[in-house]
Amino acid sequence: WLPKAHVEAPIAGSMVLAAVLLKLGGYGIIRMTPTNISTALIYPMIAMATWGVIMTGLTCLRKTDLKALIAYSSVGHMGLVASATLIQTPWSTSGAVILMIAHGLTSSMLFCLANMLYERTNTRMLIAMRGMHKAMPLMTSYWLIASLTNLALPPTINLIGEIQIMATLFNWSPLTIMMTAMGATITAIYSLQMFMTTQQGHLTKDSKETYPAQTRELLIMLLHALPILLLTLNLELIY
Repeated sequence: WLPKAHVEAPIAGSMVLAAVLLKLGGYGIIRMTPTNISTALIYPMIAMATWGVIMTGLTCLRKTDLKALIAYSSVGHMGLVASATLIQTPWSTSGAVILMIAHGLTSSMLFCLANMLYERTNTRMLIAMRGMHKAMPLMTSYWLIASLTNLALPPTINLIGEIQIMATLFNWSPLTIMMTAMGATITAIYSLQMFMTTQQGHLTKDSKETYPAQTRELLIMLLHALPILLLTLNLELIY
């Protein structure tokens, strides 16, 4: 239901759902998961969560709807969070909290950027949004920041959370490294594909009258990018 909720919701609903409500769900999992949960239950749940990361990533590779692509990407990242919270170790819980905060900022920023393109093109199809670098050159910088943090480029806060989760999962079961590594690779592919498709190429006929970014839009992007930068420079702000 989550991708449908993201796609059909207005932009404010998508941003609140990605940045706040999903994090409330993650906090609920951390608080409600019993510490003495049976291993027979943990194995299939973590297997489904890590497999979900790969499946959502493969879905993103073939999505033509920009908002649906970001929504499935959000689901994939929360699969990592769910698998980390089930292990119930200090390292895994710390990684889950870091990734939830990073994902909340990054996913909300991507949804807002997608809505800015939708307001100008009246479509969510990726192929109809190409060449936006020529119409909105300043927004390309924010698209680059959001895409690189989404794929966990070093030394962003997303990478710190993902590395902690991957290390914890590997310590719990070495087989999980195949799933998490494949998921991270697919995430990098569709994030770069999303950036290149929307920003590079020639403007379509309908997009040549596109107006540049407004001050309020730039302010919203700054309020997303600044916390990402500050948390990357000083992770102790979370604690």
